[in-house]
Amino acid sequence: MTRTDTLGGAFARYWVAVAISAFGSAVTAVAMPVLVVQVLHATPVQVGIVNATQILPYAVIGLFAGVVVDRTARRPLAIWASVGRAIVLGLIPVLWALGMLEIWTLAALLFLFGSFSVFGFAATQSLLPSLVSKGQLLRANGRLDQTDAAAQTAGPALGGALVGLLGAPLAILVDAASYLTDAVLLLFVRVAEPPRERTRRRVWADIREGLHWVYGHRTLRALAVSAQVWFFANSLVLTAFAIFALRTLDLSPAVYGLLFAASGVAAFVGATFAPRAGHRYGEGPVIVVAMALYPVAWMAVALAPHGGGPASIAVIAAALVVHGFAGGLSNANEMGYRQAVTPDEQLGRTNATMRSANRTVAAVGAVAGGALIALLGPTVALWCGVAVYTAALAIALFSPMRTARVDRPAEAV
Repeated sequence: MTRTDTLGGAFARYWVAVAISAFGSAVTAVAMPVLVVQVLHATPVQVGIVNATQILPYAVIGLFAGVVVDRTARRPLAIWASVGRAIVLGLIPVLWALGMLEIWTLAALLFLFGSFSVFGFAATQSLLPSLVSKGQLLRANGRLDQTDAAAQTAGPALGGALVGLLGAPLAILVDAASYLTDAVLLLFVRVAEPPRERTRRRVWADIREGLHWVYGHRTLRALAVSAQVWFFANSLVLTAFAIFALRTLDLSPAVYGLLFAASGVAAFVGATFAPRAGHRYGEGPVIVVAMALYPVAWMAVALAPHGGGPASIAVIAAALVVHGFAGGLSNANEMGYRQAVTPDEQLGRTNATMRSANRTVAAVGAVAGGALIALLGPTVALWCGVAVYTAALAIALFSPMRTARVDRPAEAV
């Protein structure tokens, strides 16, 4: 297998492909809540269900997808997954124009979108270690996170503007086009993937092997469990925040998008420092510090004035800045550690196992958030999210993650 020693060549093309789809997804991150809440007039429970449907496939087919990724070539799988997502997203404005788009129709489409995403993310994440050397993984993931943060900065602002100009359904077309572009660019990524051995092993045997690797490894187990609790909290608070911002505070789509843009700027800063922090202090300590910031950020959101004026917007913006910085700081270290300690033949199952578990609990968190909002209101739901974020921090803090560090060659230091 041939690897590049620098972040160039094949990685550059891979990076551009991922960047374009990230910008499109950032637009949808604004357009989709507006479509659900303001265009389709969903109830709080329906908001939670719609949020859950696009991540529910991780629970249904996620482990199987990991086996497929480890048994087949990863680049073609990533390409077809992007094509599938583009088609599904393109159907949303078409059905809306025909007067056929309803909450349950949208939920079904998002479930299909999530199914393509299960294979797409597992394939692209597992492809990266074939493009760069092991010592460059943290730097490569940091570069990808910087790009994602830039997308979170410009994408929501663009998304808010597009929603105001074209409406939420048509704005989603931007994301559909980005996935098509992603697929075309991946066609030109040249990579010598390791040969996949033909096997007659049962799928369940491979699934069990992947689960044993993740949950039998002391540090990966702690990373996985703390991440699962974090995803529950994050899905819960984001479901609550959509209702809180768009209904309780009555913010416009443009302001809603700008708030997430502020978070994106902070995520870019966090991603910029992530490789340096990881090399100096170790991946584990950096992840733990980042996790400590989340409950602080969402506590501030829950305490924000409910008037919807400049004061409440300023508090929420500051909180989302902290949230974004924490995400940018931790993600590259988490992904780099996972990819560095996992053998190539296990990467697909490891990535799919952890992502499937994360998204499964996220689906539960979205539904729980919708139910809590309906019963007790969005503010109480936000406080529940703060408590769960704190639990995720405790799991990471009192585990081997506290001192986890990957031994890297001198070139990466």
